[in-house]
Amino acid sequence: MQQAFHSFPAPAKLNLLLHVVGKRPDGYHLLETVFRFIDFGDTLHLAVRDDGEIELLTPTDGVPPEQDLTVRAARLLQQESGCALGASIKLEKRTPMGGGLGGGSSDAATVLIALNRLWRLNWPRERLQQLGLRLGADVPVFIFGRSALATGVGEVLEPVSLKPAWYLVIHPQVHVPTAAIFRNFSQGMLTGLGRLGIMRSLETTQQRRNDLQSVVTKMFPAVNEVLSELRKYGSPLMTGSGSCVFLEFQSKDEADKVYRVLSEKYQGFVAEGLDVHPLFDSAE
Repeated sequence: MQQAFHSFPAPAKLNLLLHVVGKRPDGYHLLETVFRFIDFGDTLHLAVRDDGEIELLTPTDGVPPEQDLTVRAARLLQQESGCALGASIKLEKRTPMGGGLGGGSSDAATVLIALNRLWRLNWPRERLQQLGLRLGADVPVFIFGRSALATGVGEVLEPVSLKPAWYLVIHPQVHVPTAAIFRNFSQGMLTGLGRLGIMRSLETTQQRRNDLQSVVTKMFPAVNEVLSELRKYGSPLMTGSGSCVFLEFQSKDEADKVYRVLSEKYQGFVAEGLDVHPLFDSAE
């Protein structure tokens, strides 16, 4: 028997900077990055099932349901908790895939947070973060729930205080495969700032950098084109491993003004930066 659906937000994220500082023996790269959530993203609708089944009612074209991160997250929590309940999942997708906005990771984190509550498991936040790491390096920060300085592969998280800001985000309409970008990243490019240097760089957009940006722009000229266009208005940066590019503003009006100029040529949106995840209190 299926109960009523409950709705939960899955916000996108931006990497306000991203440094690749090393590589582990298992091939994963070590990072320094600052995550910030934005008031834009997907919505998950979840209903508890008594039959133990996990069903995705809105499969994504080209992605088998069993490989979808929402299904994998629900199954993993079910297996690790021993819960006999199941879930029906509907996903309203707004965050572009392959855009560096963390949409899939955010969806997975929201499923873990929501089902932890709906199934009445009462797992602590740290335990959910550890489970999320098994699904992907970006999943834990969405459960952590605050703007964060991340190190390791992105799972060692420290809260940071960020200034209020609005962001114009442009999607160059290309899908960037994360694994390929890291494979093409040169080890000679490894650079780190350390915590003090990172906190200083956050004071101005001009000092921030994304070490993966040069790799992506060589492989995807469309990303380079958007960066060049946005440089007319400030210091843009690519988020994550691409392809989305963003520009930071102090006000919504400023961001809207630039987007009005660019919207005839490019697809994107304006969103406010968030200090905490909208489900932060639900992950306690």
